[in-house]
Amino acid sequence: MFTRWLKTVALLMFFVPWPAHALLTIEITGGSEAALPIAVVPFGNEGFAPPEDISSIISNDLKSSGRFAPLKQSELISQPHEGQQVNFADWRLLRSEGLLIGKVSSQDGENYQVQFQLYDVYKSQQLVGKRYNVPASGMRNLAHQIADIVYETLTGEKGVFSTRLAFVTEIKNADGSKRYALQISDADGANPRTVLQSRQPIMSPSWAPDGDRLAYVTFENAKSEIFVQELSTGKRQSVASFRGLNSAPAWSPDGKKLAVTLSKNGNPEIYVLELSTGKLSRVTHNSQAIDTEAVWMPNGREILFTSDRGGRPQIYKVNADGGRAERVTFEGNYNASADISPDGRMMTMVHGVNGKFHIAVQDLETGAVQVLTETRADESPSFAPNGRMILYATEQKGRGVLAAVSVDGRIKQRLGESGSAVREPAWSPFKK
Repeated sequence: MFTRWLKTVALLMFFVPWPAHALLTIEITGGSEAALPIAVVPFGNEGFAPPEDISSIISNDLKSSGRFAPLKQSELISQPHEGQQVNFADWRLLRSEGLLIGKVSSQDGENYQVQFQLYDVYKSQQLVGKRYNVPASGMRNLAHQIADIVYETLTGEKGVFSTRLAFVTEIKNADGSKRYALQISDADGANPRTVLQSRQPIMSPSWAPDGDRLAYVTFENAKSEIFVQELSTGKRQSVASFRGLNSAPAWSPDGKKLAVTLSKNGNPEIYVLELSTGKLSRVTHNSQAIDTEAVWMPNGREILFTSDRGGRPQIYKVNADGGRAERVTFEGNYNASADISPDGRMMTMVHGVNGKFHIAVQDLETGAVQVLTETRADESPSFAPNGRMILYATEQKGRGVLAAVSVDGRIKQRLGESGSAVREPAWSPFKK
């Protein structure tokens, strides 16, 4: 199983594709005993039946975070939809600290009015309440927004339920040929949409900070090539198609540059590409090593990358305008595919020991490393935009699946699907 560093090596020889397909559903494989009990009451309905079960989506979102333990519907003592219908003494008997109620109404089945209230059961007070008018097509997104509000109100952290996932799939046609697809979905794996299809491999999707652009690598023109595509319009542009390898794009924090891996001078090195002008600046200089998988620090002044300049793949740091590279990882004989937490304090990576590859995190100040996963073929870690979870690819029964783990390793999820494999995950930033 290749990690992204090993894929750079493979690209120099040519790419060997993986099977993949996607329709993702979240399965909680581990949780936190400290999860907060919360009652999410099924929303009332007046008029036309809503196209989505809002309360179920909210409940599933909160459960998937590992921070909440929604009560089962069979455990609910009543189903209030208005504040005056709530008897807080009854809900305290269930030891539910939070109570979410709401209702949905529509006069025409095309536009819906949605309201909700979130209560602190023990203080008998409303924490937040809102009303919305949305079209039928916006109901699922609204449910994610409400889950974000509940999450942030009760934890003080931003929720990520309204964000998106990007990943690469491969579809087998009836004639035995293959079609690759770059897809995006909601954070819960629902509502998958295809951004690009190709008969040639697609690799390394990377979200721009604005959340509306993706950079990725394709082979559709018989060589590796980096494209940038606008999701809102579908417009895309080739930004790197030099001789040799064009790979591993990573956006700068301001969204104006890409750090890329190019071998146009014979050896894979890190370059910075200014998108507005096409100007290239070479960052690394080591003719004896493969330098790849750049990722920007949040300050925009430093870049981390994977290199085998010390004999085996390890992670190094260098100024974005070049200079002497400094080694960052020392524990384990293999560290690659870094991603940085939004606050710049933690790094996640593929950590290899004795041929097994796990997802780990490293405190960038102390250097302390914690291995988070027990599976042995993990790759492509990507931080959630609130820094709480890490999305990654792994293998289950010989096929690729996506999974997620909390930064403390306590909460584990597996995003199952009906096809054969899914690879190359990337978690979007918050919407702007």
